[in-house]
Amino acid sequence: MSPRITRRRLLGTSAAAVAAAAGGGWLARSGLLGPGEPGRLLPSQVPLPRPYQVPLPVPPVLAPVRSDATTDYHEITQRPATLSILPGLPTEAWTYHGSFPGPTIRSRTGRRTVVRHRNTLPHPTVVHLHGGHTPADSDGYPADLIMPAGGSTPAHVGHHAGHHAGHHGGHEPGRISVGERDYTYPMRQRAASLWYHDHRHGHTGVAVWRGLAGFHLVHDDEEDALRLPAGDRDIPIMIADRSFAANGSLRYPLIDPDLRTPGVTDPYMNGVLGDVILVNGAPWPVLRTDRARYRLRLLNASNARRYRLALDPPAPGGGLVQIGSDGGLLHRPLTHHTIDIAPAERFDVVVDFSRYRPGTRVRLVNRLGTGQTAHVMAFDITDATHDDPGLPERLSHIEPLDPARAAVTRTFHFQLRPDHGWTINGHPYRPGRPLARPRLGTTEVWRLISDFHHPVHVHLDPFQVISRNNRAPGPYDAGWKDTVDVRPSEAVEIAIRFTDYAGTFMLHCHNLEHEDMAMMADFTTT
Repeated sequence: MSPRITRRRLLGTSAAAVAAAAGGGWLARSGLLGPGEPGRLLPSQVPLPRPYQVPLPVPPVLAPVRSDATTDYHEITQRPATLSILPGLPTEAWTYHGSFPGPTIRSRTGRRTVVRHRNTLPHPTVVHLHGGHTPADSDGYPADLIMPAGGSTPAHVGHHAGHHAGHHGGHEPGRISVGERDYTYPMRQRAASLWYHDHRHGHTGVAVWRGLAGFHLVHDDEEDALRLPAGDRDIPIMIADRSFAANGSLRYPLIDPDLRTPGVTDPYMNGVLGDVILVNGAPWPVLRTDRARYRLRLLNASNARRYRLALDPPAPGGGLVQIGSDGGLLHRPLTHHTIDIAPAERFDVVVDFSRYRPGTRVRLVNRLGTGQTAHVMAFDITDATHDDPGLPERLSHIEPLDPARAAVTRTFHFQLRPDHGWTINGHPYRPGRPLARPRLGTTEVWRLISDFHHPVHVHLDPFQVISRNNRAPGPYDAGWKDTVDVRPSEAVEIAIRFTDYAGTFMLHCHNLEHEDMAMMADFTTT
């Protein structure tokens, strides 16, 4: 956890931070962010439960309401719900279909998925399929609001959403729907672990914190042929820290409880950290496992917290075998002793629990945490043993993007500025002002330069990490990515090939407090 950072202190250090991002080491030397971890802890006001007391919940799979020759149709109601998260206390949440996480949607490559979202919450919402290769009108542009069913459009919301980027690719950003909206996902993409969450302009942080997040898993024939762990041994793992008020409600430091003014109070400008680690909505749960291989689809759904995940006790040779990244399968398995995972990143890993004796408790721990936040969940190994096929040496073909053939190289500075706060290239977010206009069918190199810690997410197409500070990519950069962890005073180069869909899309920091306080930008494909 970093030292206290106020709005005044952050703005006062902005000029030096910008200079550091250009090549100095000021942030590291200053001690402002300690080891470089973002955020400030928001303590809960209730006694915290002991870890490993409740079983790991697995989100239910949402069945289609109907299917035809080309398409599966789903329906989700966004609604308030009272959940049992902490022992003996009710927690009011905003949910997809009454649960946190929301139900898991399963799709298949080449088969279209349509999801109708109905909003019965007290506030507008937007749905973004994170990692989805999606047309602009279904991408979850932050001003494409679904107003509450039966409600009217508040004047401040209509004005806020009405600044749009014009008409691109058959879609005018800033279009408002009342009650419900259909999102169409063509699924012209490979198998991958995606997730869906709220993306309303200025209010994503509070909406996700209060429960609006769920998995969307894509399958294809290539992945099926590998005979990876499946069924009960293929488990989505959503990790999210939260804080709780004395009455059991989710505690969040809004600057305006009525949600008219976006953002959080001064001490939490650099991110909100909770002191309860939830996995699939349960505090520090435990899973009974056979002595067999399991596939764990790890997702960091925290607003700002980074994790360094490890198994304790460790398995010989490194127990976390990565088979996939944000955008699906890697070329080959990679073995890790630890995995650093920033907000919105996904790591598909296989863990071979046959390496442990029956009766062993294996903990998944967070090496960046302290106290209770150093714990994540546990696995209790039973005496049931199953033969599993080993992992193949080759998983998939990853076509490398050649930066030498890039049509354009662009630079994006993620900065804190005294005059504007969190910005990209010196500007706070304004809908309708694209910072780039890439042409479909071309590859571009984007250079992402940071002052503080920023997990940068690009909509529409996945990318490949080319370099960090003009050196090789890091140990967690392999494969196709849609979110990259850009550390303080760092320049990361990524290569992106833009395909299929013309329109207006997003580039932003996925520290949700940074995002809500204007660290976003439009780009328009033509």
